[in-house]
Amino acid sequence: MPSISEKGRSMPASPIRRLVPYADAARSRGLTVYQLNIGQPDIHTPDVALQAVKSFSQSIIEYSHSAGNLSYRNKLAAYYQGMKMPVTADQLLITTGGSEALLFALMSCLNEEDELIVPEPFYANYISFAITAGVRIVPITARIENGFALPEIDAFEEKITDRTKAILICNPSNPTGYLYTEEELMRLREIVLRHDLFLFADEVYREFVYDGRKHISTFELPGLENHLVVVDSISKRYSMCGARIGALLTRNEEVYQTCLKFAQARLSPPTFGQIAGEAALDTPSSYFDEVVTEYEARRNYMVELLNQIQGVLCPRPGGAFYSVARLPVENAEDFCIWMLKEFEYKKQTVMMAPASGFYVTPGMGRDEVRLAYVLNRDKIGHAMECLAHGLRAYQTVMQPA
Repeated sequence: MPSISEKGRSMPASPIRRLVPYADAARSRGLTVYQLNIGQPDIHTPDVALQAVKSFSQSIIEYSHSAGNLSYRNKLAAYYQGMKMPVTADQLLITTGGSEALLFALMSCLNEEDELIVPEPFYANYISFAITAGVRIVPITARIENGFALPEIDAFEEKITDRTKAILICNPSNPTGYLYTEEELMRLREIVLRHDLFLFADEVYREFVYDGRKHISTFELPGLENHLVVVDSISKRYSMCGARIGALLTRNEEVYQTCLKFAQARLSPPTFGQIAGEAALDTPSSYFDEVVTEYEARRNYMVELLNQIQGVLCPRPGGAFYSVARLPVENAEDFCIWMLKEFEYKKQTVMMAPASGFYVTPGMGRDEVRLAYVLNRDKIGHAMECLAHGLRAYQTVMQPA
């Protein structure tokens, strides 16, 4: 029998999705499963996007330009310019989700075995993208005790070697919701310029910022024209995860042309996703005002309820719609599986993402989970009540006889 590739063997199962069979089995037993494991918003998709797809009248669904439809790129460039991001239509690529944008950037800018410094915990699929590109992730560990703030510059300097080629950040962060300050971003800029590195910035959650704070794009940092690649996506901004449309932005012409070759190799991004994405740019600002207000209220409610549970620690996120909580358990993955396999409270249970899958440092995150506040407050309340009862029951079960 032929053997599987080493790359295939090293590819991890998603910590976000690998517990799905347990959730399916729980539902088959008649339980309500509150899915806090995945960033699938319950917010409605803007009507303008839905109507644009419904109004499609062409008789052929053609390939688009490999960089994406020009009309969409022009309109998207205007959107970015309004966000103080000086980019033109010929400096951005439309991609199949933000995932493809980051993969193009990794394959264009790093050789196999080059090193990519990433503050952890980070979006779990970064590991998969790095394995696909043959890149080695070097983690800089942020700590739950200080809300996952960016580690000091010295921590970055200690990790830089002659193989270091880039730094990757997510702002606001998935999974922690941490929002970078201007001071932190300027410290990163200093490191990037001093060591002549690329900076990859995943900014897909830029609209979701709370407490009156402001998202600062890396495009606003001076002097990074040849160093910066920004990854974006419509998935969360417009609650259009299934459209699979993202974007890659860079003012480095050589990087752009190299990424375009990878884009040509996959032919073109999805037609209907582009139609929806272009139309979504006409979404009124009131939509985001309402969505941000709702997410902020959900965050406040969930974090408050989590921190009321004995032994739980959950920092208050500044953006996105995720939080990482430390639980009073030895192994959070075992607990998450137990919640789906063995536990129910009023015919309900909770699905969470074990946070160890968002780290690469062995042993980190073993007692942490990521929770997405993508359900309404009523469901969040039921989920937190269920979690509190589950933790008490689990601690009783796990006590030595």
